[in-house]
Amino acid sequence: MALLIFDLDGTLIDSRLDLAHAVNATRAHMELGPVEHDLIFSYVGNGAPMLVRRAMGDDASEEDVAEALKFFLAYYRDHAVDYTVLYPGVMQSLVSLHEAGHQLAVLTNKPVRISEMIMQHFGLSRILMRIYGGNSFEQKKPHPIGIDTLRSEAGTSKEDTWMIGDSYVDIETAVNAGVPSCGVTWGFRPDTLADPVPTLLCDSMEQFADHILRTR
Repeated sequence: MALLIFDLDGTLIDSRLDLAHAVNATRAHMELGPVEHDLIFSYVGNGAPMLVRRAMGDDASEEDVAEALKFFLAYYRDHAVDYTVLYPGVMQSLVSLHEAGHQLAVLTNKPVRISEMIMQHFGLSRILMRIYGGNSFEQKKPHPIGIDTLRSEAGTSKEDTWMIGDSYVDIETAVNAGVPSCGVTWGFRPDTLADPVPTLLCDSMEQFADHILRTR
C-alpha cells in the first residue's frame, strides 16, 4: 500500500479568497492599502511568515512584520473557512484511496493548528494518519524532514510514497526526499510545475486516484 502525502492550499482546498481577505485585513491593520488578489496568491506556498513578509513589502521593518504576522494568524484562525471549499473530487477520491488501504497524510507549510481545524471542518481528519504543518518541524518544505518523518511513521519505502501538490515547493520536497511526485494543475501555482518536473501531472484528483488504484 502507498503513503500519499498531500499539500493543502491549492491541492485539497481552494482557500484563495480567505487568504486574500486575511492579507488585506492585515495590511489595513498596519495602515497599508489593499493589494490585488492574484498577487497575494503568488505569495502562497512558503508558510504564513513568508506570506506576510511578502505582503508587507521590502520596506517593512522586522517589528512591523512580526506585528502583522500576529494579526494575520489571529484573523485567519477566525475566518479560515468563510469561503474555503474542497476542490471537486477531493472528498470522493481520498475516501476511495483510504478504503483501498492506502495511508493518507497532509504536509503543508500552513500552521498546523489551522490546518487541523480546516481538515476537521471538512470531515477529512478521520481518514488522515497525520497532519503536519509549517511549524511541526524545524524546517519547512522543501526540506524533506516532513516526508521522511511520515515515511518512518507509516513504515513505507521511498518508492511507495507520493507527494502531491500544486507548486514547485511540493515537487522540490519530493525530489529532496527521493520519492515520486504528482503535480496538480488546478491549484495556485501550476505555472511553477515545469521545474522540477513532477513524476505525474494530473488535471483532477480523480485522475490521480485512478492512477494509484490502477497501479497498486
